[in-house]
Amino acid sequence: MGFLAAARAFTVRRGPPDVSAPGRAGGGWKDALFEHGTAAATWLVLFLLIGIAASMAWGGRLAFQTFGFDFLTSAEWDPVAGNFGALVPIYGTLVTSVIALIIAVPVSIGIALFLTDIAPQWMRGPIGVAVELLAAIPSIIYGMWGLFVFAPFLAEHVEPWLNETIGTWPLIGPLFSGPPIGIGMLPAGIVLGVMIIPFIAAVARDVFNAVPSGIREAAIALGATRWEMLSRVTLPYTRSAIVGAIFLGLGRALGETMAVTFVIGNSHELSPSLLMPGNSIAAAIANEFTEADTELYRSSLIALAFLLFVITFIILSIAKLMLRRMERLSGKTQ
Repeated sequence: MGFLAAARAFTVRRGPPDVSAPGRAGGGWKDALFEHGTAAATWLVLFLLIGIAASMAWGGRLAFQTFGFDFLTSAEWDPVAGNFGALVPIYGTLVTSVIALIIAVPVSIGIALFLTDIAPQWMRGPIGVAVELLAAIPSIIYGMWGLFVFAPFLAEHVEPWLNETIGTWPLIGPLFSGPPIGIGMLPAGIVLGVMIIPFIAAVARDVFNAVPSGIREAAIALGATRWEMLSRVTLPYTRSAIVGAIFLGLGRALGETMAVTFVIGNSHELSPSLLMPGNSIAAAIANEFTEADTELYRSSLIALAFLLFVITFIILSIAKLMLRRMERLSGKTQ
């Protein structure tokens, strides 16, 4: 039996209060108005979601009819010749988002654990406010910082070292070889990671604070060290909520526009190197929509927007299925 199960058995579990459902007779028209109002708000959100998806699919129909499935697999993007493919923006969107998660997830969870269980009381307030302020910074500020401060630093100090060391390794070497220009998919992913850290950290901190103190105290009473208490009690108890916070950050990274536009390079060339310029769906739409002078060009950009909607919907659906599975498994093991 692990520390979490032992701690649960050690503490007294109280069931939810027995609150009977209110009757309809005493509520009158106020209850009916409240019921219908909340139902209307719920259906409005659903209709808006369906309407947005349908309008983007309709706007991109010309591109889908012209190129078919090749629109998803082609790396060519030539407005002059009228040939468009979404492979490079899709690849750039996914790669930069994965890089952002690799950077943001451990840092965010570390920040949340430090603020809830390790930091002294006087330090938690200022650091928590600083994390929340990072979430309020506009994305264009991150983009300007990435272009004028972070990109020159990478080009001068980091990317030459990556070329000389990791760039010569087998298998992963091509990912870190290329000219040290400071802009590309790796810088874009790092900037995205910095952007989504406060979102994941803020949610994770609130979730960790919601862990019942009795369970933590029971784990300590059973002889758990601080590391064992955090790794075997706090994290397992909140794992479903942490997964939700991670996917919330991923959704933020997938749709980011301005910060990525500044540092990704906005190139429609497909390259395995993370140091080379690339493109993302949101950046391509923002950069080229005002220049779309043909119906096919505009339809291709709207089709990109529809693909971004589909990718986000699929990822969030996977997250929902994962959360349900984790809840079922948690219920079986408790």
